[in-house]
Amino acid sequence: MKVLMVCLGNICRSPVAEGVLRKLAEDKGLQLQVDSAGTAGYHIGSHPDKRSIKNAKKNGVDISNLVAREFSVNDFDNFDRIYALDANNLSDIHQLARNDEDKKKSDLLLNALFPGQNNAVPDPYYGGEKEFENVFQLIYAVCDKITDELVKELK
Repeated sequence: MKVLMVCLGNICRSPVAEGVLRKLAEDKGLQLQVDSAGTAGYHIGSHPDKRSIKNAKKNGVDISNLVAREFSVNDFDNFDRIYALDANNLSDIHQLARNDEDKKKSDLLLNALFPGQNNAVPDPYYGGEKEFENVFQLIYAVCDKITDELVKELK
């Protein structure tokens, strides 16, 4: 199974989601390939925001080696599930979709934890340590649920 996490710049939320999902999958013995991308190309080739790296590391997840890339239409072919971290990014993903099958692969990340509520993972970029920690804990909770469901689904 291949999972892609998508936010705007691929430097704050989606790399944290990638790192957390990878760690939880490994801890639970799941064979998952996880990646992240941004719908905008602002930060292509950049490492995650230093505050995201610091906060993730504090919580036992190393994302320092990740590198930002832009979401592309090919991602529909390369991934089984695509999670957007907010509605604007989901809309951008859907605009690139070639058909309904592409659209069916994508959803808001928090719908895995709060079905049908269409909540966004807040962007901590303009916040401080508290916002980065809150985002980490929210992402951790949803990724924990996703991996628990995948353990049942894939075994």
